[in-house]
Amino acid sequence: MVMMKKKPSQGRQKIPIAKIAKSSNLQVTFCKRRSGLFKKASELCTLCGVEIAIVVFSPANKPFSFGHPHVESVLDRFLGTPKSSIDSDFTSQQAQDYMSGSSAHELNMVFTQTQNHLEAEKKRGQELDEMSKAGQGSSRRCWWENPIDEMGLHELEMMKAAMKELKKNVIKQVNKISMIQSCAAINSQYHSLDEW
Repeated sequence: MVMMKKKPSQGRQKIPIAKIAKSSNLQVTFCKRRSGLFKKASELCTLCGVEIAIVVFSPANKPFSFGHPHVESVLDRFLGTPKSSIDSDFTSQQAQDYMSGSSAHELNMVFTQTQNHLEAEKKRGQELDEMSKAGQGSSRRCWWENPIDEMGLHELEMMKAAMKELKKNVIKQVNKISMIQSCAAINSQYHSLDEW
């Protein structure tokens, strides 16, 4: 019986630590290394019970982040951001003003305030749901709870106006929160890069 000699493979080789020149290889390596970095960070959180935040930018300047429990909470703790209630008149223009001239600390404060405001509104919504469920046991209904085919023209017009106003308010609130979150994320990323 003749033993065939195995062809030696290259196996794992040591690579020089230098920037990869080819952009497609750079992107692939970034994706693999990023997922490995985030996996190791997750393991560190699980094994040691630590809080961690990592922000990296891809070669295409797209931000990626990992945080346990959340990136924002770790950054707030790192920056020493106090928690307080938000001013409900905060506009997207104010968010742009913050983005152009404020520090990450101020943006994180605004972001935290917005989150607190959102939690308060969620709690209020739950209370309203509970009141609504309690009211369903009784025979009294509000006009908007009636089936649409039982409504008169006036009630339908009122419902249409209320729905338009609700849609406008929801869009306005979503835009406000999105602007604040993006401003906070951008500014905190630039702030963390400055500290490197």
